[in-house]
Amino acid sequence: MLRVSNPPNPWDSVHAQWLGEPPPARLEVFEENARSILSENDSPDIGFRWSVNPYRGCFHACAYCYARPTHEYLGFGAGTDFDRKIVVKVNAPGLLRKEISRRGWKGEAIALSGNTDCYQPLEAVYGLTRGCLEVCADFGNPVHLITKGALVRRDVDLLAAMARNADVSVFLSIPFADDALARLVEPGASPPSQRFETLAILSSAGVPTGVGVAPIIPGLTDSQIPEILARARRAGAEDAFFQALRLPGPTLPVFQERIAEAFPQRAAKIAGAIRGIRAGRWNDPRFVDRMRGSGPRWAAIEMLFRTEYRRLGFGKRRVAWKRAGSPDAPEAAPKGHSRNTPQALLFDGAEEDPGP
Repeated sequence: MLRVSNPPNPWDSVHAQWLGEPPPARLEVFEENARSILSENDSPDIGFRWSVNPYRGCFHACAYCYARPTHEYLGFGAGTDFDRKIVVKVNAPGLLRKEISRRGWKGEAIALSGNTDCYQPLEAVYGLTRGCLEVCADFGNPVHLITKGALVRRDVDLLAAMARNADVSVFLSIPFADDALARLVEPGASPPSQRFETLAILSSAGVPTGVGVAPIIPGLTDSQIPEILARARRAGAEDAFFQALRLPGPTLPVFQERIAEAFPQRAAKIAGAIRGIRAGRWNDPRFVDRMRGSGPRWAAIEMLFRTEYRRLGFGKRRVAWKRAGSPDAPEAAPKGHSRNTPQALLFDGAEEDPGP
């Protein structure tokens, strides 16, 4: 059971500390009528321009989630508040229909989601992601999904139909090969075994699929890269990417606390391995560099991924949602975005072989 634990919120003037055992962190749902739903991205190392996020916060509770700092803007904490205080944009499908009906909309690809997971458990109740997919289907609009939620298999009928008429892809994010290990770090997400099963279901239905070996946690998950890629390939995944662990702002103390609790005998080794790919730091906030590592260990990780990627036959059919961690990254990123970056490859085309 998760207990309340949040790093101090820099946007609040007061931070409460519990005297004794903190209470259980219970799920609270906040319904919101949002004013807009399409988010425009201009980061130079993210390869998509438009994304839709039906939910804020995420029940998956992944210790490493880079989206945790965004919860502080709402007056919540980045720890268990992010995991259990979920904002639901109940009007998301209607807003999306309105926004892409506008005369100026050019039918550009939409990413679901760029921030928190669009197939987290509350989606089973609200159906907002499916509603947004139905809107995209009505307009023949390209859409690309990335998720840790096996719930995406619920929408296999819709995704398969969309894939016959538009550019559609689904990537499953699978940083762990072992179910028990994954549960310690991403306790609310579908077990990896279910994610591999979901890849097989989607692939057999004709939906272009891929696997994101992300984030790679040096000292903990880098040795699992070959198994993840092999199981994903057997499940029908056609492409793959990888990305280094990012620990921005309050994500760092959440991650450190979880690792210390889950792996007390290995925590120091994991910390040293992470700093080893970050020039002695826990995190590198610079664009482009935040998505990749450096040094001998990262070079070995990159070589391992690329070797297995090619050996297993990934990339013979390019899938839209992939990143420059893939050995066949694109010649150019979308307009306004730099090329050869770890996320620069969403929705692009020509073959090249850059380093991440």
